[in-house]
Amino acid sequence: MLRKSFLIFLGAVAGAAVTLVTPQPRTVVEASSAKAAAEALQHLSLFSHVFERVRSDYVEKPDDAKLIEAAIKGMLAGLDPHSRYLDARAFRDAQVDTLGKFDGLGLEISSENGRIKVISAIDETPAAQAGIIGGEIIARIDDEPVDGLNPNEVAEKLRGPANTRVKLTIRRQHDDKTIEMVITRAVVRVISVRWHLEDEDVGYVRISQFNEQTTSGLQKAINDFKAKKGDKLKGFILDLRNNPGGLIDQAITVANAFLKQGEILSTRGRGADGTQIFRARAGKDISDGKPVIALINGGSASASEIVAGALQDHKRATIVGTRSFGKGSVQTLIPFGRERGALSLTTARYFTPSGRSIQAKGISPDIVVQQDVPEELRSGADATSEAGLRGHLLAEGQEQTGSQSYVPTVKLASRLSRGDASYGSPAIVRASPVSSKICMPVLARSTT
Repeated sequence: MLRKSFLIFLGAVAGAAVTLVTPQPRTVVEASSAKAAAEALQHLSLFSHVFERVRSDYVEKPDDAKLIEAAIKGMLAGLDPHSRYLDARAFRDAQVDTLGKFDGLGLEISSENGRIKVISAIDETPAAQAGIIGGEIIARIDDEPVDGLNPNEVAEKLRGPANTRVKLTIRRQHDDKTIEMVITRAVVRVISVRWHLEDEDVGYVRISQFNEQTTSGLQKAINDFKAKKGDKLKGFILDLRNNPGGLIDQAITVANAFLKQGEILSTRGRGADGTQIFRARAGKDISDGKPVIALINGGSASASEIVAGALQDHKRATIVGTRSFGKGSVQTLIPFGRERGALSLTTARYFTPSGRSIQAKGISPDIVVQQDVPEELRSGADATSEAGLRGHLLAEGQEQTGSQSYVPTVKLASRLSRGDASYGSPAIVRASPVSSKICMPVLARSTT
């Protein structure tokens, strides 16, 4: 039955090829399309033969569904690091993630040279409380090596019911020394936006990722500042450090909260009709034009780069920190049904208002500020960047490698002295060297 289905599918492709080569006006485009269809038919025929040979001759009877799923995953893995197939469970997890709640550790990971590397730990999650930081390598999970696994497979192992435990073996970048830690999974409620007053007259807003609560959270923060300080509020610090991204529509509305007009970003797909331009909506600027400092680093990616790029191009904010991650592509989620999963496919590149592509280059800050990194952690202080991911879309121009992503935690010294995960603390920095030494003077200058 399965072979019959394959033959029907191949027959349909063959029919398409025949249609393309039947007498029509002879144009270069038609000839090219016919050739491409014929080549695709040959490749599909090869795939069919390999599939049948594996099914009939492999030493043990394989699972047909797993063979097909593996083939799909392999096809997408050959495109770029962000195109992937989500099985039914992963698709459900992805839908839950956008709501800001899931069971697990709270880690953002990627693959680099066959190793699983931490991009960042989400604020106030088990991973952050265990002291895991960007740049560290996950070597083992429950004493099983993760070499050869892709980030999706590792994520599956890291996730699990709340109150269950998982053992991680962590290795710092460029360092053979390993640290073992046992972490208890939890219901991770990602509070996207946190805020407080800095020096009593500057509104500090930390956005840890862009989910469905981000824009409403920012609105609450700014309303709170206005209620407390009114006209005495000097400006805002928007902290996007180690923010791995999220929903593009939320990034657009966050940027719009500081812009009265103008383009926020554009996306360009493969075809001429694949271009979209997103502009600020009048009346959506809720910041009253007050000065803004935006903090970024090597862990700031995707949606956070959209915000930083828009504010920088419009000269609406001073960007402070280190160069961002450099993910300048857009993924479209294409569902196949709840039990059949979905396809997350890279469908476009995005560009800042001035037409910059930050793909594999990142956003360069207006003021570069490096954190002071403890000696014991310096080998892992630089984040993985888009340019370091195997198979990434090439940059338009010179590519840039990763930059510093270290953000100090409150009780970091405990880990350095004990070498374990027993200390733990939220990774919210309320009085970092960046905000206290740079942001306040810049805001003060901007208001005079």
